[in-house]
Amino acid sequence: MHTVITGEIGINHNGSLETALETMRMAAKCGVDAVKFQKRTPDICVPESQKYRMRSTPWGDIQYIDYKRRMEFDNEQYGELTKEAARLGVDIYASVWDMPAAQFCKDIGFLTVKIPSAMVTNLELLDYCKDNFDMRIISTGMSTEEQILTAIEHLDPHVVYHCCAAYPAQYEDLNLMRIPYMCEHYEDCMIGYSGHETGLTTTECAVALGARYIERHITLDRTMWGSDQAASVGPVGLERLVRGIRDIEKAFGSGGPRVIQDCEKDKLASLRG
Repeated sequence: MHTVITGEIGINHNGSLETALETMRMAAKCGVDAVKFQKRTPDICVPESQKYRMRSTPWGDIQYIDYKRRMEFDNEQYGELTKEAARLGVDIYASVWDMPAAQFCKDIGFLTVKIPSAMVTNLELLDYCKDNFDMRIISTGMSTEEQILTAIEHLDPHVVYHCCAAYPAQYEDLNLMRIPYMCEHYEDCMIGYSGHETGLTTTECAVALGARYIERHITLDRTMWGSDQAASVGPVGLERLVRGIRDIEKAFGSGGPRVIQDCEKDKLASLRG
């Protein structure tokens, strides 16, 4: 069994291609299977009431819409990211937040797409992604069971993530026991876990409970500027997380009736005679 681990770079690059590339290299060194970004069309995604509010940013005090535009990579920059992912041997894809973003990801050749929790009810987007991407993933934070089942019907996803959409999420809000429920009731999908908590143990626990896909936000430095940094995992934490998940995979074994293992035979001989 192999748990697919995705490092969610998201917007933690703060609009810097070099930071994004460096984060990808760090993630690959730690052993992730994939890296993920977020693709938005700010003029569509940002509410009118928010567009022209001032925000303090690394570029000074600017309008929120200008900040969001600065965070988006263009065709050429995604070309560099895709080339580096291929060199590193990791998959690359993005969460899409609107129709033009989904079309952009299709046009640059992404085969995998993720629907973020916020877009679970955007049925037009789900239908488009179903028809245009080979691998489809969806997160289910801040959604009702009815909304999730409707989204599954429209998207026909390969992977459904359990998720608590709080940044960072508190342990008492994670509800990890939902993972076995999903494994039982969502029989046509692989079940995953997208974690926003600050620790690692609960994400490892999600694997033990049945999650076969894991996603965590990652960053070069959790003290960097940005709204997602506090809920992200740094280089040391990511290395520990990947190692912990791989150790859990080794420990699963084959189940079934108890048998005497080869590693026990010396003790069997010395202790029982």
